[in-house]
Amino acid sequence: EVPSALAIVEAVERAKKATTVNEIVALIRTHALPRECVPTQLLTHAPVWEALLERMPFTALIRNLATMTRVGLLAPMAPATAEVVRRLEDEAGRLKAPLPPAPALAALMTYKSGKGVRGNGTWSPVAAVVDALDAAFYKAFRAVEPSNTKTLLALDVSGSMSGGTVAGVPGLTPRVASSAMALVTAATEKQHGFVAFTNGLTELDISPRQRLDDICARTAAMPFGGTDCALPMLWAKERKLEVETFIVYTDSETWAGKIHPVQALADYRRESGLPAKLIVVGMTANKFSIADPKDAGMLDVVGFDTASPALIADFSRLRPSPRRKEQKGHPYRGEV
Repeated sequence: EVPSALAIVEAVERAKKATTVNEIVALIRTHALPRECVPTQLLTHAPVWEALLERMPFTALIRNLATMTRVGLLAPMAPATAEVVRRLEDEAGRLKAPLPPAPALAALMTYKSGKGVRGNGTWSPVAAVVDALDAAFYKAFRAVEPSNTKTLLALDVSGSMSGGTVAGVPGLTPRVASSAMALVTAATEKQHGFVAFTNGLTELDISPRQRLDDICARTAAMPFGGTDCALPMLWAKERKLEVETFIVYTDSETWAGKIHPVQALADYRRESGLPAKLIVVGMTANKFSIADPKDAGMLDVVGFDTASPALIADFSRLRPSPRRKEQKGHPYRGEV
């Protein structure tokens, strides 16, 4: 039975004055009150969170995993842990996962770190929950629509990629974030290739079925150097490869070579006759810009955001208008 509006208002007012766990638990279960209606001093008790969990929305469940662990509700072999794992598996198993890859990875990295992004809160991660979040990350790849283009994924493997954090998430370094985003694209695009670069370039035989940890360990073991984002286009031109979209993942350093990436892309277009696009993803925010603002075939992306993988796929699907095809080397010139 759905509580009447008046009954809900009365329950909220009673919740404000609640002083005991039993009192607030009864109000939560009778009137489906959310966490926001519970007095702060009562949110340190496991029975309160047990009652909230019964009707907790999925996004709220993800946000409160650490708190539920800290208060003792989530523990090895606990009934609440089994319920959380079941919900994570059920939601991630849907055709359109409600948790896109970026927030799924952020939730995983934060929870398994055992410490909060802000404040001094700590907890002991429950292995079953970590495993369920890990599985949800890989299943979330299905939330991204493929562009069905020939894509070259270029990973910056310089030393700076292992430093700092992305979006304030513990353990989410530029190396981990860029490898994750590249893995998402590789899992959704059938025709793709991987390269790693600094001031030199190495072809990578990475499969989208590989684990993220494996990819990060491999790129971290490669020789370090400067960051030359023009190399993927130069390499593809030299080998006469057909590439429709170049996606370069770096941190905040975007060019340290003899030729600018914009010129390298123009040269590749001219040599190949393909209207190739360039997407440069900077994991950490600075005032970087590589894209030519007059060329609608280039895109700068900054940060690790929920919408980034879908945005990259959408941009990759773009095609130059027929009236621009005669401009050899600059098929998108004037499109913006």
